[in-house]
Amino acid sequence: MREPGLVASDVDGTLLGPMEEVSARTAATARRVAASGTPFVLVTGRPPRWMPRVVDALGVSGIAVCANGAVTYDTAADKVLSSHDIDPVTLHDVVGELRRELSGCAFAVERATTSARDDLREQFLAEADFHRNWSNTDIRVSPLDELTGKPAMKLLVMNPGLSSAELAAATGEIIGDQLKSTYSVETGLIELSAPGVDKASGLASVAAELGVARSEVIAFGDMPNDVPMLGWAGHGVAMRNAHPDALAAADEVTTTNAEDGVAQVLERWW
Repeated sequence: MREPGLVASDVDGTLLGPMEEVSARTAATARRVAASGTPFVLVTGRPPRWMPRVVDALGVSGIAVCANGAVTYDTAADKVLSSHDIDPVTLHDVVGELRRELSGCAFAVERATTSARDDLREQFLAEADFHRNWSNTDIRVSPLDELTGKPAMKLLVMNPGLSSAELAAATGEIIGDQLKSTYSVETGLIELSAPGVDKASGLASVAAELGVARSEVIAFGDMPNDVPMLGWAGHGVAMRNAHPDALAAADEVTTTNAEDGVAQVLERWW
């Protein structure tokens, strides 16, 4: 591949090390990419509120694709630029179907606000059973009708009795193509987005806005939610620690996130 015109990278398990840190080598490489004028775009399942710490450690700001493609977020201005939401009727119907047909599920929603630093209580709402199985403290425990009463950029479904792959398969059989399912961990947690929304669609939108052709994009990832992006990019790179689906979708496999696998590839040009 010639020098890329845009670098896109997943965050957890890819850009970050095992302790969720940005290494000095990775940060230095990303800064050289940005200094050359080449966009460095973070493409993640994370919501905007979880991005400032990563951006500060990386030392590179700009447009990020969050929530598995549902949200574009300006990390420099701390401003949500767009959000492709699930409408309340669909939220209500899907949650009702899953509750009837698949026992053991608990639900949460991510909502887009105007910035990452808006009231956290308006960004992440969850049922009490979901909260008991989630270690983060930025959840507002809410009744189900409140969760489904407003648009959401992402619906999360947790079922500790199943693996994430099993839960995704079971959910697909119940709700069909009403929502798009993916996952980024193996612990019985899946993430549902509006139809047509994934990391590829979000990245494609940013690339088009920047005037960068698909063939010029290099993308890095490690989990099933990265598969659409790895397949869409001109050159998809999976981490050696990646899920088998990501490895199969990639054009190249680099070293692990613990060994600065993203930096090792980018150092060919920067």
